Amino acid sequence: MTEHRAKADRAGVPIAANRAGEAPDQWSWVERRVWTERMLAALITGPEGGKWYSLIDKVASSQTLRIAFEHVRRNGGAAGVDHRSVGSFAKRLEAEIEALSRTLLAGTYRPQPLRRRWIPKDGKRGEMRPLGIPTVRDRVVQASLKIVLEPIFEPTFHADSYGFRPNRCAHQALQRVMGHLQAGRACVVDADFQKYFDSIPHGKMLELVAARVSDSRVLDLLKRFLEAGVLDGEEMQATTAGTPQGGVISPLLANIYLNGLDHRLAAAGHSPVRYADDFVVLCVSAEEAQAVVREVQHWAATMGLSVHPDKTRVVDMRQEGAHFDFLGFRFHSHRKQGTGHQRVYRFVRPSSLRKLKDRLRPLTQRNSGQSLETIIRDTNRVLGGWFRYFRSAHATVHVKLDQWIRCRLRSILRRRSRRKGISRGIDHNLWPNAFFAAGGLVSLAESHRRFVSPLVR
Repeated sequence: MTEHRAKADRAGVPIAANRAGEAPDQWSWVERRVWTERMLAALITGPEGGKWYSLIDKVASSQTLRIAFEHVRRNGGAAGVDHRSVGSFAKRLEAEIEALSRTLLAGTYRPQPLRRRWIPKDGKRGEMRPLGIPTVRDRVVQASLKIVLEPIFEPTFHADSYGFRPNRCAHQALQRVMGHLQAGRACVVDADFQKYFDSIPHGKMLELVAARVSDSRVLDLLKRFLEAGVLDGEEMQATTAGTPQGGVISPLLANIYLNGLDHRLAAAGHSPVRYADDFVVLCVSAEEAQAVVREVQHWAATMGLSVHPDKTRVVDMRQEGAHFDFLGFRFHSHRKQGTGHQRVYRFVRPSSLRKLKDRLRPLTQRNSGQSLETIIRDTNRVLGGWFRYFRSAHATVHVKLDQWIRCRLRSILRRRSRRKGISRGIDHNLWPNAFFAAGGLVSLAESHRRFVSPLVR
């Protein structure tokens, strides 16, 4: 075990236990039609000279581009500035692939600008965030780049980076955080970079890629994508920094850029847990946490980023009522009645609850003309996806949401009974919980009980 890993584990967090879910074969996710056994062996031993040369032939290969299109077709998505859909591209697939391969090998391929689209921020009413939508042909080339580059950089990423990586997910990151808290790392640095995806300096980004890749044509291609520009309505904007959210290659580049911070913090004996640009650092003392804040600020300044002064804070989870948010959940400290023991519970972040309710309100309006059967079916569809992610939240979250949903359904039935107002008293007797269960309404509380039951045996 290396010195920095030994330090990182000084509180006894069982790292091996958090690797559950990863494939026994570390390369099971790699596209074997592109990466040969010889190339995979070089990933383990290291390529000659420590860098990868002559990769453009892999990126421009007709086979790689066809595989890339398969990925793009599965993900779907809107058309870019050329208004061409995935279906339109598919109709001329062989001609498109041939043209892409030829221009990539010749070095004449030029990405088109991104189409800017504004979408609401998760759970934040009135706030919008920008998406950059590449054309389908640019998405195919980016996907081809990702197929070739990801296996090169994946082995260099820190073990506690979980976002947009093979065989990793948000639930693993959440479990890792809980493990650190239970092991006594109760002082939490809740950090935030200002406009991270929009701020990454292109020059430094390309330097990090060039540390592992020496193919100038691949580096030039990445540079062109970064500098392709954005079309916002009818206004053309240059992109002098950042890697746009919405690009196929952007998550990989974002992980490459923050990887140095992960390793730097771990080498200093700290315990970072990161999912893309959302990260926390679990510390054993307030003094360590303040040192982490200074370290992050220093690193960010050298890398052309800014730490958000209002959203970066130190939280002492040993204090009653202390809390921090991570990946849609709220970690909340509470003194258990009777024993006096301090416990950390996992709830749902208020903005995430608002987002769910905002999706359900249009489906459960009192004046809805849909049949109750249809309303319940549509509601269940939303609840199913939500529960799959938030199933590990505290039981009270699911109980209260069940109550809120049944109240709205009773209000619909009350109106249809020609009575005004929202559900109250007598409506619980007219339409008890069993009535909705018989109608097929999903019970989050019951689903949660079934989820945790095997875990507590």
